[in-house]
Amino acid sequence: MSTVLQLRNLSLGYRDLTLFRRLSMDIECGTTLAVLGSNGSGKSTFVKMLLGLMEPLSGNLKWPMGKPREIGYLAQMTEFDRRFPLRVRDLAAMGSWRGFGLRSGLNNASRVRVETALDEVGVLDIADRPLHMLSGGQLQRTLFARVIMQDAPLILLDEPFAAVDQSTEAHLLWIIRRWQEEGRAVVLVVHDLSSVLDHCSHALLLGRQEATHGTVNDVLTPDRLVAQGYLSESQASWMFRSAPSIVEPANA
Repeated sequence: MSTVLQLRNLSLGYRDLTLFRRLSMDIECGTTLAVLGSNGSGKSTFVKMLLGLMEPLSGNLKWPMGKPREIGYLAQMTEFDRRFPLRVRDLAAMGSWRGFGLRSGLNNASRVRVETALDEVGVLDIADRPLHMLSGGQLQRTLFARVIMQDAPLILLDEPFAAVDQSTEAHLLWIIRRWQEEGRAVVLVVHDLSSVLDHCSHALLLGRQEATHGTVNDVLTPDRLVAQGYLSESQASWMFRSAPSIVEPANA
């Protein structure tokens, strides 16, 4: 399996705060990595580092196949101002702006791609609706269409299921599975533990200045989730007693 990105002895944080130390891991094509942790553990900071918006405290990033020209990115919905005067189709088209430029506009092939992306996420029928008229789920579907238009080998999704209903979440998870089948690497920042387990191959658990990486079953064990502050002992006891099949301890 080809590797998109290698992290070696990585420490991340700020001048007066270290979030975690000495993380080494590979992000491989065709895998979905879940990034979990309590508030303030460094999940969004980790994504910003992958995007090149901040430097690690130490260690390095290596791109074995060369740094991609484009990284697909979906920010938290709270960072998006839907009052911006755009239509649904305009927002989706912004995902391919490198291909057509801001002055030249869309060519016919790009217009077809936009229509196809909007159809895939289920918002083609509202393609000319202004953003301020969208529900949370409709906006998130449109943002997924923009990521589709980026056509990137590495896709970063920061809390993509916030403020969406179960039907929209299921549809977006289907798109993520398709990306995985196409050989793209997906990094998925999430809060909901149950959705992670069924749809991700690997996990990165952040918390208490530690970063633990591995397969979902190896990382998301009751003891580890408690040790790194993601769950309290009572929460872990209730969750794994109520649904023991969610995760099996690594030594089971």
